[in-house]
Amino acid sequence: MPTPLRLRVGDGVVDLATREILMPGARGPRRVTPKAIGVLRMLARVPGAVVGRSELLAEVWPDTLPTDDVLTQAITQLRKAFTGETGGVDKRYIETIAKGGYRLTVPVDVMHAESASVADHTAQEAESPPVPHRRPASAIHGHRGWLLVCAALLLLAIGALGVWTTFEAVRTAADPLSGSPGPTPVSLPYRLITNATGFELSPSLSPDASMVAYSASGPGDADRQSTIMVQTTSSAAPRPLSRPPPGARDDLPAWSPDGREIAFARWEANGACRVLLMPAAGIGDEREIARCDGSDLLSFDWLPNGKELLFGTMTGAENETRLRILDPVSGRWRGLDYPGAAGDLDFAPQVSPDGRWIGFIRNPQMGDLWRVPIEGGTPEQITHLGAEFRGWSWSPDGEGMVFGLRVDSEARLYLAQIDDGMIVDMGIEDAQSPSISAANGMMAFVHRRPQFGLYRVESETGEWRRLFTSSGRDSQPILAPDGRQIVFTSDRAGRFELWWSRLDSPDSLRPIAGVRPDTRQPPIWSADSRHLIVTALDDANAPMILEIEPESGRIERLPLSGSRPAQAAYGPSGTLFVIEGAGADEGGTTLVAYDRTTWKPKGRISDVSQVRFDKASGRVFYTRLDASGLWMAPPTLDMGAIVRLSESVPSRWRYRSWSVTEDGAIIYLDAAPSCRSRMSRYRIEDQLLASVDSVCVDPVIHSSTNGLSTANGAWFVSLASEDGSDIGFMTIPPPRLQHAGFFKWLISKRKQAS
Repeated sequence: MPTPLRLRVGDGVVDLATREILMPGARGPRRVTPKAIGVLRMLARVPGAVVGRSELLAEVWPDTLPTDDVLTQAITQLRKAFTGETGGVDKRYIETIAKGGYRLTVPVDVMHAESASVADHTAQEAESPPVPHRRPASAIHGHRGWLLVCAALLLLAIGALGVWTTFEAVRTAADPLSGSPGPTPVSLPYRLITNATGFELSPSLSPDASMVAYSASGPGDADRQSTIMVQTTSSAAPRPLSRPPPGARDDLPAWSPDGREIAFARWEANGACRVLLMPAAGIGDEREIARCDGSDLLSFDWLPNGKELLFGTMTGAENETRLRILDPVSGRWRGLDYPGAAGDLDFAPQVSPDGRWIGFIRNPQMGDLWRVPIEGGTPEQITHLGAEFRGWSWSPDGEGMVFGLRVDSEARLYLAQIDDGMIVDMGIEDAQSPSISAANGMMAFVHRRPQFGLYRVESETGEWRRLFTSSGRDSQPILAPDGRQIVFTSDRAGRFELWWSRLDSPDSLRPIAGVRPDTRQPPIWSADSRHLIVTALDDANAPMILEIEPESGRIERLPLSGSRPAQAAYGPSGTLFVIEGAGADEGGTTLVAYDRTTWKPKGRISDVSQVRFDKASGRVFYTRLDASGLWMAPPTLDMGAIVRLSESVPSRWRYRSWSVTEDGAIIYLDAAPSCRSRMSRYRIEDQLLASVDSVCVDPVIHSSTNGLSTANGAWFVSLASEDGSDIGFMTIPPPRLQHAGFFKWLISKRKQAS
């Protein structure tokens, strides 16, 4: 049966073809945008049921990286249309479900052909035909060159209609909009194949996708012990593969191409790190093939020959900054010959299904996907995001790269198409670390839905209490210098926002409207506690620097001349420090000291990942992308006066989990074998970091690593109130974007026409 063109939604009539909504007593219909009608279609399929925001975004905006604002605008437009002549916005038809999505609260009926349409009502009210609008002859001649473009758009629309019709026929097999009886429950495209409490991480599919290996640890493992588990992908009971000693952590399993062996890494309580081989059947002994002592970011995979392993940068080994290949039998290493900048960290290498390319993430703190010929040569940058990646894997055809990416408060899966660089949202929320079988297109991934709350931790005793109740994810708690105000980021109201409150007045808690904060960098207060500097995203997902006055809600976008700002911090009077990303093809970052009166640069330092200014000492502290440690510089950023205070704290991966106290000390949030959330304090003595004390905030609860603050003898941190993960399993869907090449052609024709 064909898709209906008219619906009765509550008391209103909706014409899907013309996108018009007519309410009783209204003077005429109200037309909404195609996206708004798309949202209404999804809600009308399951009236009374909640449809999640992520599902709506993935369905109605399938080939973009949309913000929550576009969905909010569509809902507002629909509510106005259902208001009729009463004015305002009627929320009775569409209800907002906190932390869920939206649902249609009125019945939906398919209108038969004899029913009056919106167009019919409009025609009855019209007394005379409209006067046609005539364009000047010059305008007609000026647009003649667009005829070819219009024809091309028509062909594209016809093709898209065919794809949509096919998709709808499958999706609405038992859909009220297709005339079938009863709604079809919204189903997820994946199923969870593990269900134990605790954490299942780092999935690796066997070559035929019949088995999955992963690292598992229980929720109460105070010693952080984890084991490699193996199970079938049909949700069968798992069996332990590795046998870690007490306090050891086994992780990063990787199947050999023939499915007979699994390589994995073991970190032991004494700090030793080893790469081991184990028969996949679990019968036999573990065999050490490499040492990885001191490496805080290890990665490896098998080469197609099944005899060698490909390793990413090993941070614990000196001068090993490139991809390397290990023969586990002989123990010999050989480097891959390809260029790169000093300090580059090339992470998570994988060979493409056709065996021609090695893909990897370069500088995963703020990095991108790259590929290089398997025999070496010139690397090619695939994405230009400068983002925090959460694992990746080749698509089955080798023409794309599926990756996890942190967006707002969650991680999602995306597909990067290599031929044109297009990024496609796969519509899977809270997903990361994909592992794909090229043989049959099956994918395993980590599904993690943590809930983080804000806590005040007493620095002397380690005792802590929660600041605000929330069922969402609260992070980046930054206390003002006056000790009375706090800002943080949260999705507690259904979207990712910046929140502000006075600590002595819980009723003052509210979001700051119009700000979508960047998850990578926390806000920074001015010395007088009146303003904030915030890294935020605009409507096009481009980063920008905002200065906010929380008390009044005033927001100003700062007129920075550099591109891709990543973070900003207040300096001495009249100075602003800004970390800027380099050009899309260059990579790296630069810390720039700006004069706020002229907005001209006064100094620069390259490859900076995080910056703080200490008013007490008048010094700038920063971390780098290319190495662990902490550096100190004068406000002028004079290269000749830079001092490296530490070579290990913070680690290059925990570059966001440190801050400067009001008395000039450094606090650092990390993890130890016996403590998953540990706070340490350091003093600067003889131009070196000297440890003062450490407090275990909690031995088993994870902390958020991006943003913390301290004041009045207390630390303010984000801790997991609920946490855990499972392994998801699904078939890779075909890419939704079918006409990328056509769009390229269309753009070229437009240039010719102009």
